[in-house]
Amino acid sequence: MEKNGARRRLRRVLITFAVVLAVLVTAVGSGFAWLWTRADVSTVGKVRFSRPLAVPPLAESTVESDGTRVFDLRMQSGETEFRAGVQTPTWGFNGNYLGPTLRAERGERVKVRVRNALDEASSVHWHGMHLPATMDGGPHQMVAAGGEWTPHWKIDQPAATLWYHPHPHGTTEDQVQRGLAGMFLLDDARSKNLKLPATYGVNDVPVIVQDVTFDGGRFDHDHAFLANTGFLGKRTMVNGTLDPYLEVGDELVRLRLLNASTARIYTFGFDDDRAFDLIGTDGGLLEKPASMNRIQLSPGERAEVVVRMRAGERSVLRSYPWREGGAWEKRFNGGDDSFDVMELRAAQRLRPSPALPAELGRLELPDVKDTTQGRFFDLRRSGINGKPMAMNRIDDVVTRGATETWTLRNGGDMTHNFHVHDVQFRVLEVNGREPEPALRGRKDTVAVPMGTTMKIVLRFDGPADPDTPYMYHCHLLDHEDHGMMGQFVVVEPGQQAGGPKTHKGH
Repeated sequence: MEKNGARRRLRRVLITFAVVLAVLVTAVGSGFAWLWTRADVSTVGKVRFSRPLAVPPLAESTVESDGTRVFDLRMQSGETEFRAGVQTPTWGFNGNYLGPTLRAERGERVKVRVRNALDEASSVHWHGMHLPATMDGGPHQMVAAGGEWTPHWKIDQPAATLWYHPHPHGTTEDQVQRGLAGMFLLDDARSKNLKLPATYGVNDVPVIVQDVTFDGGRFDHDHAFLANTGFLGKRTMVNGTLDPYLEVGDELVRLRLLNASTARIYTFGFDDDRAFDLIGTDGGLLEKPASMNRIQLSPGERAEVVVRMRAGERSVLRSYPWREGGAWEKRFNGGDDSFDVMELRAAQRLRPSPALPAELGRLELPDVKDTTQGRFFDLRRSGINGKPMAMNRIDDVVTRGATETWTLRNGGDMTHNFHVHDVQFRVLEVNGREPEPALRGRKDTVAVPMGTTMKIVLRFDGPADPDTPYMYHCHLLDHEDHGMMGQFVVVEPGQQAGGPKTHKGH
């Protein structure tokens, strides 16, 4: 009898345990299903496009007696009214949010007087610019709170759409999200002679795209649950304008697209799937226009596209879901998200535009046949080649004038991208194949989806500086901040690398 009673009690315990376990499994499964179904974000069809697009002003400059063009940038805090009646604390250059567009020509000498009126140290990196390492504005050129820094260099690269932003080690994502960013446009004789839309703010328009979330009157900087890519906002804005529309008065309009978000990848196209012409990538114009209806930009990448409008019509610039990525990554790291970014409104009568040139000119890119050395970079969230960033460690030493082929391998569980300071590189192949047209121009930043092996060709023209490093890193800024970055120096043939000096701000 006692044995039978014990067995019955054990059976009741096991049944109870099984029921509790089943309830827990069901609850967890239901909770995950709820998270899965609610993880994607879409503003498609929900945007009112009620605000005219703000266009960053062209920065004023002066010219010194030796011909040097001088700009002034002041990093400052303020408040911005993104939504009617609501002030949001922000940072900006020469204003409350974002910064003016700097513009210079190839062959010019430029100087930028940077003043930091913030209450913390920062820096200003000239993203995409070829310049000496001491002028690069990375984490070794910090500007202390209340301090000043005056980099100067000669513009020695083709016409391009570049940008500037802070680069302090460990806090770049936060500072860029607060509003520290702006464009730096370069011109040259070739681009000026081409019949391209070229009236700034009219038919040649900067389009600085950011994603944001508001928490009352403030920016919400929190990362989404289950997302390991960084901050993903719930809506987009352009040039600091929510729900923007652009009045178009010409048949052809040139959009200089900049992904200034800190983690989000955009796949830009139009709501009616119209084709547009890609004419330029990160570092300048292509050899000839390339027609397409989608272009994907990861954080830091740029693209110059020309779209044709018809009188009286409206067309929406939209970001579509990613083309690549696994199910988990697409669902929880933004790959399934879609946004209505900006509306283009054509006037009832449009100014005629000349046809785009069939040829845009020769690409200034290194030739793989000149390669003297190869390097391999394993891209993982924990660090590059298994090493997190160390400010006092030089990871690679390259020789001035050398051409190298770098192999990028993403064997991890999420998409990364890769940005190299100072140089514009050629994408040689992606998974053993010729790159698509959007990757055939001059690039300084490129997305490397998980499972991808990519080869890029770089030429290091200097100047040499054995003590001051340039950076290479993932431009998903949370990844950069947490150590997915390395350093290289450029040396003369036979010269040894030195070591980074300690910088506490200027």
